[in-house]
Amino acid sequence: MDCSRGFGYFPDEVILQILARLPIKFLYRAKSVCKRWYNLSSCEYFVKVYDEASVRRSMVLVEVSELSDSIPSFICVERSWGVSELSLNFLRDRIDVRSSCNGLLCCSSVPDKGVYYVCNPITREFKVLPRNRAGPINPFHPSDEATLVGLACDVGSRTYSVVLAGYRRMFGHRPDGSFVCFVFDSRSDKWRKFISMRDDRFGQIHKNQGVFVSGAVHWLTDSPSCILAIDLQYDVCRKVCLPEQLNEHGHRIYLLELDGRLSVVEILENWMNIWVLKCYEAEIWELLDRVSLRCIQGLAPGIFPISQSEDYMFFTTRKQVLLYNRKRRTWKEMYSVKNGSVLPLWYKAHAFRSSLFSCS
Repeated sequence: MDCSRGFGYFPDEVILQILARLPIKFLYRAKSVCKRWYNLSSCEYFVKVYDEASVRRSMVLVEVSELSDSIPSFICVERSWGVSELSLNFLRDRIDVRSSCNGLLCCSSVPDKGVYYVCNPITREFKVLPRNRAGPINPFHPSDEATLVGLACDVGSRTYSVVLAGYRRMFGHRPDGSFVCFVFDSRSDKWRKFISMRDDRFGQIHKNQGVFVSGAVHWLTDSPSCILAIDLQYDVCRKVCLPEQLNEHGHRIYLLELDGRLSVVEILENWMNIWVLKCYEAEIWELLDRVSLRCIQGLAPGIFPISQSEDYMFFTTRKQVLLYNRKRRTWKEMYSVKNGSVLPLWYKAHAFRSSLFSCS
């Protein structure tokens, strides 16, 4: 194709912005149209533009397992592009997706405990993380695996960190309350370790919702209810208080990210409150929105928020993925399990976005 005509009349910046808004499979097709498009979509500046545009396209990555012993399949749900299959077969291992951040996934090997991968399912790049000093099996209580697995991807510096955290157990002894954190840094390609004394508990859904903002990975705790922050700059664990106005009883709370800030979603019987941490240093929370759940009253007790943007929110139930439009105040079913799933969809659902972030 002769790009001196047609699109050739547009400046390079305009073409870059158009290509940056294509689904990844169409982007790769566009690369083969002409040399000019290939060069534009292969430069470092385009990768930055594409990743910045993808921040506004929140998605949900869901694992669907129809049989207990079958290899799980993955789907990606996006507002405009709908549902698409996503394969992690390039890892050549049976894996469990433990964390997601800015287009990268952190996965653990099911048959080989202690083996972790960081991968980009869009570009199919991956890295096998080196074994940490704890040995081939991480001696964490109670299951010999890390209680928390977090991923922190800094789009600006193009670097990432992986956090493994849990209560250390010496062989043959009970845990002594030592909360051990191992942090892998992509810049040094090494692990580092620090220890804190804590007594936090974490529910399954909260383990999957590690949120990276302000240089720390955050998880919602069960007892007492607060936010645990693992600061990757100073290697310390600290507590972030929840909004004081949260109802004490009869509610469910979840931790998400919204435009680079911490957000707490509170679900009551007929209402949903969305809070955002307006000032991180001073821990000032702001009630951003209050949503009536009466129109989905039958589903409300079983909805779980997974990801959100300024205009949309994604939820999962046992068998569905739902989209909420904040401006129109409308709900839409985006996906429904046909033949049933062994696990509820919310059990293995993660916030996701398309990215060209390199992890190699």
